[in-house]
This record gives sequence, structure tokens and C-alpha cells, in this order.
Amino acid sequence: MTLFVNFTLPLPPSINSQYVTVGKRRVLSREARAYKRQVKRQIQRMQLDGRIPDEFQAHACAGYLALFIDFYFETPLRRDLDGGLKITQDAICSSLGINDNRVVDIHLVKRIDPLHPRIEVELEALDDWQFDEERVVIQ
Repeated sequence: MTLFVNFTLPLPPSINSQYVTVGKRRVLSREARAYKRQVKRQIQRMQLDGRIPDEFQAHACAGYLALFIDFYFETPLRRDLDGGLKITQDAICSSLGINDNRVVDIHLVKRIDPLHPRIEVELEALDDWQFDEERVVIQ
């Protein structure tokens, strides 16, 4: 059985705004940390009001995930499509209490909506995902 949830999130900060150098270390920027907090609050609200059911959560934690994101940018060429993937994936998975290494399928689409930039997310819990049987999986 495959379960899925759909939701809308704000656009993440651009890749150039996600990290800063502190001493000799690269760390998340204030803007990136704020984005992750915003996503967490929004996902918690969706869990509380039932838009992310407990059944989905249980399947997602026990199986694998597919992540489909449509990025709606203000302009067609200012941002790369994949620049917001990692922070969005991290924010969603950590908010759900799921390790993002359980994501086995990702689909990204670039769209344009100058008046309402956002991302539309579909997250699927895949309890029947199988790796290639000819390969040995080392855990």
C-alpha cells in the first residue's frame, strides 16, 4: 500500500543564501535555519489537524519515501531547479522524524509563478520498495 500527502511550502532560500562561514566551518545561515523552523511549524500544524495522518507517519518511518516537488519561481532563469532540494528534503524529513536517507525517489519540476512563489510537495510512503535483487546491500 502506498500512502501520500500533499502540501504547499514557501520557497527555500537560494543555495547561495543557505550557508555562511564561521571561522573555518560552513554552517546553516540564519535564513536557512528560519526556513527549517517555518517548515517544522507548518508540518506540525498539518499533523495536528490530520492532514498528515498517523498512518502515513507510521508507513513513512517503516518504509521508504518518494519526494515530488514543483518549484514555482518568480522568474525562469534566476535560480537552479536543484538548489532548494537538499534544504527542503532535510526540513521535511527532520520535521517528520524521518532520516532523509529513506528517500529513494525524487522528482523535481521548475515552474513559474511571479505572484505566488512556493513549492508544491507530494510525499509518498513506499512500504513495498525493493532494491535490485542482483546487488548485495551492505548495511
